[in-house]
Amino acid sequence: MKFSFLMRRRVLAAALLATTCATTALAQSPAASAASPIRIGMIEGLSGPFANTGEAVYRNLVWATERVNARGGVKLPGGNRPLVIERFDSKGQTEEALSALRSAIDRDITVVTQGNSSAAASGLIEAINKHNEREPLRQVLFLNYSAVDPVLTNEKCSFWHFRFDAHADMRMTALMSVLREDKDLKNIYLIGQDYSFGQSVLREARSQLAAKRPDVKIVGDELHPMARVKDFAPYAAKIKASGAQAVLTGNWGNDLTLLVKAAREAGFDGTFYTFYGNALGAPAAIGDAGIGKVVAVADWFPNVPTKESEAFYKSFRQRFPSPADDYVHMRMQLLIESLAQAIERAGSVNAAAVAAHLEKVEVKLAGQTARMRAADHQFQQPLAVAVMDRQGAPGVKFDVEGSGYGFRVIRQLTPQQAEQPHSCNMVRP
Repeated sequence: MKFSFLMRRRVLAAALLATTCATTALAQSPAASAASPIRIGMIEGLSGPFANTGEAVYRNLVWATERVNARGGVKLPGGNRPLVIERFDSKGQTEEALSALRSAIDRDITVVTQGNSSAAASGLIEAINKHNEREPLRQVLFLNYSAVDPVLTNEKCSFWHFRFDAHADMRMTALMSVLREDKDLKNIYLIGQDYSFGQSVLREARSQLAAKRPDVKIVGDELHPMARVKDFAPYAAKIKASGAQAVLTGNWGNDLTLLVKAAREAGFDGTFYTFYGNALGAPAAIGDAGIGKVVAVADWFPNVPTKESEAFYKSFRQRFPSPADDYVHMRMQLLIESLAQAIERAGSVNAAAVAAHLEKVEVKLAGQTARMRAADHQFQQPLAVAVMDRQGAPGVKFDVEGSGYGFRVIRQLTPQQAEQPHSCNMVRP
């Protein structure tokens, strides 16, 4: 009896071990591996004052991955694999972003994306450089969709970092191509958020104004705390009192919406030259006062006058019909397309192998063609400048966020026209 009982226990234990081994082998088999998703860690502020921008990013990235997955996923030797976005809330803080990076790495995520803070992006680049050197078997790629401080692909360029947005100097050059033709402009006010990106915008504005419009006087030049100003009335009063005919700002999110709203209420009727004045509440906040007065620069606008662009935008609105969700970024779609192409050409999800192909990637979507510059990992793509107008006006078929206002494209730059020199000294592993 005792011998029989022990034998039964041993048989059961052996059976359990065999089952466990078989399950492990199945999980590691090519078929199971092929079915497992390629996870992309989105590190972004999903709570706090800029949560709306983080949610807009998430919608864009999800929509882009849905397109890839709808055509069968990413093709790899072991079989196709879908893409999936995993969210990590940085709360808009650099330290939280670094903590989110550690969490993503702990979950064996090898591709992270971030963009709504150049300060956070700088911290992530440094952390990923150190991690990848320390742990070569767990290397991570950083795909940046919006952090546009030029230093990130110049002095701080990294083999592991790829920027898919035009940097601040590129955007400024596009804006200046319109501003320099405003012969009536004599006085301008510069204002921005007090962190690396905001500082770089004003620095480049001063430089390009001196070179291209030395006759324009800068009557105000100031930085304000980022995401902490609740009432911009004092700033608006200074803008109005300065006699400025235009404001140039890199502000984004609530810092832009509250600024333009306060300026409107203060009676400022000049032009706003902006990096991000085309969405996230700004058009609705400024209303009729912005018609012909709010100028924005972007890689793409819904009213780009091509059939491919129109079909692309209509497809997005079908996927996200709520006016509150109306903020589509072409560059984020191209980011995901670029990643899928690089993984397929690498035949692997190994970070170094993917990076080697990502720096040579060229993609096309909805009539937009773009390529990655290997020398500094700065995406080269078209840029456009547009001015706010009422929906239904010539060139304004689509409005923004149900506001009744849209943006008419007034200048388009080819990738070659938008391209800028760099000072990157890329170190490759």
